[in-house]
Amino acid sequence: MSLPPLVEPAAELSVDEVKRYSRHLIIPDVGMAGQKRLKNAKVLVVGAGGLGSPALLYLAAAGVGTLGIVDFDVVDESNLQRQIIHGQSDIGRPKAQSARDSIREVNPYVNVVLHEERLDSDNAMRVFEPYDLIIDGTDNFATRYLVNDACVLLGKPYVWGSIYRFDGQASVFWASCGPCYRCLYPEPPPPGMVPSCAEGGVLGVLCASIGSIQVNEAIKLITGIGEPLTGRLMIYDALEMSYRTVRVMKDPECAVCGKNPTITGLIDYEEFCGTVSEEAQEAAAGSTISAKDLKAMLDSGDSVFVVDVREPNEYEIVSIPGATLIPKGEFLSGAALEQLPQDKRIVLHCKSGARSAECLAIVKNAGFSDAVHVGGGVLAWVSQVDPSLPSY
Repeated sequence: MSLPPLVEPAAELSVDEVKRYSRHLIIPDVGMAGQKRLKNAKVLVVGAGGLGSPALLYLAAAGVGTLGIVDFDVVDESNLQRQIIHGQSDIGRPKAQSARDSIREVNPYVNVVLHEERLDSDNAMRVFEPYDLIIDGTDNFATRYLVNDACVLLGKPYVWGSIYRFDGQASVFWASCGPCYRCLYPEPPPPGMVPSCAEGGVLGVLCASIGSIQVNEAIKLITGIGEPLTGRLMIYDALEMSYRTVRVMKDPECAVCGKNPTITGLIDYEEFCGTVSEEAQEAAAGSTISAKDLKAMLDSGDSVFVVDVREPNEYEIVSIPGATLIPKGEFLSGAALEQLPQDKRIVLHCKSGARSAECLAIVKNAGFSDAVHVGGGVLAWVSQVDPSLPSY
């Protein structure tokens, strides 16, 4: 359904702005009024990463007057494959500052506001309040639910996007005229069930595909043209080059936007989503060693059996010398247990420690009571033991 414009028009466009936005101005649906609305709009982008990078660049190019950026991370070399707002010279710089400088090169008429802090339940309402529209470029469930609930409580629309390997999704959530994110996903998936992009990878160009769709939706909302993706979930398959949409209905029993909401304030979203299961947390308590501890074990000739629970393609990038590859899926199915020796201490590791903690719970339940896992995983091995190895 079509919606009224989200933003009132600015008073005027300068001569230079008319020149810059002329290709918008000659589109009847946008015209002078639409461009003035874009100039007067205040849009907050949560995350200057894979989705935030193209979104920020195209929002700036489109003439959105005020852009807010929420990001507390720094640019890493592994980001450059997809986070196109950053460059080689930005490695090590705060992402928000790098993004701001790129935006200024694209459009000096845009006012950029930086929020260099981790978004959480304590600051989300304060950060969101001045903006007309939120664009969610996050990559974890805890922040997605936080963004949703804050927007519902503040009555603000937001454009959501998600990417993984070759697949992308996008929608517009606005509780006043349609469903919210919780109507679609009432509960987060079990911890460890859905791999992150850091674990499973993402095709770099997919970020541009979904990020540009998010900006398209933002422009439609701001100017009041077209039919936004409210009540619809767009699903994109980059391998098959196919788009399809699924109708999403508002859930009258939704915990945050339903008739009788049970969530009336922001909650602890890390606890709500959980990074690892309670079983994994219990298993890891007292059974977590450091990368340096593992190095000492190997150097002293301890009888240990080191297991890498990552995927084969990750193992090809970098591995701990002597580690045996047994992917996490084989632990979940039980097939891995018969490959573990009874006469050696089992030491598990993954990329950063989450997957190995899940596998550790399975191994301990199978009777390997002295098994341990490496906190920080292979990334800790690279940083603490052998910096000559590649990271990812």
